[in-house]
Amino acid sequence: MTASILPQGRPDSRRWWILAVLCLSVLLVVVDNTIVNVALPTISRKLSASTQDLQWVVDAYSLLFAGLLLVGGNMGDRFGRRRALQAGLALFAAFSVAAALSRTTGELIAARAAMGVAAALIYPATLALLTNVFTVARERATAIGIWSGVSGLAVAIGPVTGGLLLRHFAWGSVFLVNVPIVAVALAAGAWLLPESRDQHAGRFDPAGAVLSVAGVGLLTWTVIEAPRHGWESATTLGGFAGSAVLLAAFVLSQLRRPDPMLDVRLFRNPRFTAGSASIALAFFGLFGFIFLITQYFQLVRGYDPLRAGVATLPFAIVTGAFSPLAITLMKRVGTKAVVTAGLLLMSAGFLVAAGTPVDAAYWGRIIVAMTFMAAGLGLTASPATEAIMGALPPAKAGVGSAVNDTTREVGGTLGVAVVGSVLSSGYGSHLVAALSGLGVPSRVASAASQSVVAGLAMAGHLPPAEREVAVSAAQQAFMTGLHQGSLVAAAATVAAALVALIFLPSRARQPLAVTEPGAAAARSVAAATQAGIAAAAPAQPACAARP
Repeated sequence: MTASILPQGRPDSRRWWILAVLCLSVLLVVVDNTIVNVALPTISRKLSASTQDLQWVVDAYSLLFAGLLLVGGNMGDRFGRRRALQAGLALFAAFSVAAALSRTTGELIAARAAMGVAAALIYPATLALLTNVFTVARERATAIGIWSGVSGLAVAIGPVTGGLLLRHFAWGSVFLVNVPIVAVALAAGAWLLPESRDQHAGRFDPAGAVLSVAGVGLLTWTVIEAPRHGWESATTLGGFAGSAVLLAAFVLSQLRRPDPMLDVRLFRNPRFTAGSASIALAFFGLFGFIFLITQYFQLVRGYDPLRAGVATLPFAIVTGAFSPLAITLMKRVGTKAVVTAGLLLMSAGFLVAAGTPVDAAYWGRIIVAMTFMAAGLGLTASPATEAIMGALPPAKAGVGSAVNDTTREVGGTLGVAVVGSVLSSGYGSHLVAALSGLGVPSRVASAASQSVVAGLAMAGHLPPAEREVAVSAAQQAFMTGLHQGSLVAAAATVAAALVALIFLPSRARQPLAVTEPGAAAARSVAAATQAGIAAAAPAQPACAARP
């Protein structure tokens, strides 16, 4: 299983074509994070799904994706990143077909979870291969900027693509569209992609894999189900305590292993840690807001799925413009300034959204809010990703990629869970109070509070004199939840800006060497001494020639 090493200083002549294949693969898995959002009202009607069910349709994918990214990155390091990428793509297509053929909410959630498992093989392999193919630091920074820009674009074009498909086809088409894209990526990858692996990846860590997935999974389940059980209930508090214990056990298990799946000592490096925190909280806010805004456009403003998707297009345009600009600015003014400014811009966008009334003009507060968010994301993602990857030697690219990807997905997953739960709590309590004032029976009001679709459907069965008031109450209740959720997103990105301002180095720099006993500690120090070298010297490749 030993990979032959390419000669140092000899970049692959096909590297930009390889980057295109990697970006296509990234586009596929990131689009699936958001393409389903625009279909949520349709799925809610067709499958009688509650708000919690819709959160699980989104988060089942993100949860398994996030929970298994470290495992996926480790598998790629051990058995070959090209092999992991190709296997993940094939599985992704198969499970996409299963999702499209689902007939119940449970079947759809299970298929989405399986797609997340496949995505966990794909995503870390793309960034790891990129880091090993682009051996010149300046080119690598540019390639990471393009890679991050595609990730940002994918977040935004998902709703547009979903809306276009839903205008002409059934809701299952948002999953079937993956199949031809996978076919292209597989064919191009078989021809272009080199193989690479970590020759010192160590043994597989089943205990670490189980603990990481269980800890993140229990935390997400607890947040999503909290509005149903109550935030102060024994179930919710027990879930938070259990997830804390599982995640602490994961950290301890990694510290004790000579060959950890995730060397948590890497987080001693402020560049690595602050970059990870910045990405996690940026995507927390972004994914949470997209969950809100796609429903707002359809259920409050009455847009059809395509128009709702097109209404989110500013995310794609602005993110695409600012992602390459971020790398240029980073080289001139430093990582700290660019990332902090980006996170503060995102915070401003969420605060603008928090004051949006029901009948706000699209070309007013709404477009301003989305522009700020997208510009902030574009400025944050690329420099923060470069900070993470630049803190590691190329042989550990799979680990760095997995950490970068995990922070994105865990942040996004918890964003949907937390912001969605805030929406559910705010909407439910406001609507029940409003309907009680109209004399609606408590059983009917409780059913209507499960989702906005249920609330609007209930209003349609009321006498004409009360119908308009009930519809207005449901829409206003949704806006209450949207405002509260936007404030939570703003708080998260402000916190991230403070972390970046305090801990993220302005420029990459090489830390002092530290002596630790043991082979594993020596490897940890070797990784630490590489922090910041990415911006100062060419990385040493670890790519094997394609067989």
